[in-house]
Amino acid sequence: MRGWRRWAVPALVALVALAGCGGGGGGGGGGADSRRLSIATGGTGGVYFVYGGGLAKLITSSLEGYEATAEVTSASVDNMTLIADEKTALAFTLADTASDAVQGRGSFKEQVPAQALARLYTNYTQVVATAGKGIDRIEDLKGKRVSVGSPNSGTEVIALRILEEAGIDPGADLRRQQLGVAESVQAIKDGSLDAFFWSGGLPTGAVTDLATSRRIALLPTDEYVQPLRSQYGEVYSETTIPGGTYKGVTDDVKVIGVPNYLVVNRSMSEDLAYQLTKLLFDKQPELVKVHPEAKNLDLKTAQQVAPLELHPGAQRYYQESAG
Repeated sequence: MRGWRRWAVPALVALVALAGCGGGGGGGGGGADSRRLSIATGGTGGVYFVYGGGLAKLITSSLEGYEATAEVTSASVDNMTLIADEKTALAFTLADTASDAVQGRGSFKEQVPAQALARLYTNYTQVVATAGKGIDRIEDLKGKRVSVGSPNSGTEVIALRILEEAGIDPGADLRRQQLGVAESVQAIKDGSLDAFFWSGGLPTGAVTDLATSRRIALLPTDEYVQPLRSQYGEVYSETTIPGGTYKGVTDDVKVIGVPNYLVVNRSMSEDLAYQLTKLLFDKQPELVKVHPEAKNLDLKTAQQVAPLELHPGAQRYYQESAG
């Protein structure tokens, strides 16, 4: 398993991780049917962590005998590795990373036995730059100080693919950094970074915070949708960040969209997978209060998890709901 640092977070939604704990297994590792379920999320500045914290709280309060915690991780790539090793029970992941994982390509040397409970919402590829520095397009990043996302994150996967299509060598053409969204925002504030990639829902709290204290620009990435689809599959689509999402960015910005999946190891029991899927929909109003992206959970689109398969427990829930 890749190196990672794992922080236990109370089921209550928190914005600060608490004491570190080992990455080993056992009951606390939150394997497929442990009574203690861990949820692999992402960094503290992103939507995964907030959404996962809310879900953990609901599991603990609603599923008798289960206790859940949200875990800070580097996000998608690390999360799929944790699912493969059964070190976490549930994980948030971008669809392109999930596709790589189940096919055993890219960052994954072996096929990951993952199945999905639901498609949750769409991530927006947000390339955030300091306004007024002449950075208006991806090509303008050449020679600049740019973060491509945390190591082993879904953001990094997308960033490197976009840069490749734009003819930019991340090692030679950028002063490249690998920071999470919260660290990227702080680096922009400190003046040590010109731009950063971030794949996340709307609004992302860390970007909202930055926009209240600095003038920012969002770079369009829609021209790279078709090249990425041709090379990596149809999980990429064109979407729009509406004007006004972040302070000072008044115009719509067309960007790459990628679905987010909630996944588990295929070894999870059908009953538990059923209960977890049902919980998502039964408690959706509570999740919307945690983060507005939860409103995008929909019975029809939730089942669209290609190229993954739905877990049989999730499939049973959707079949019953349709009946």
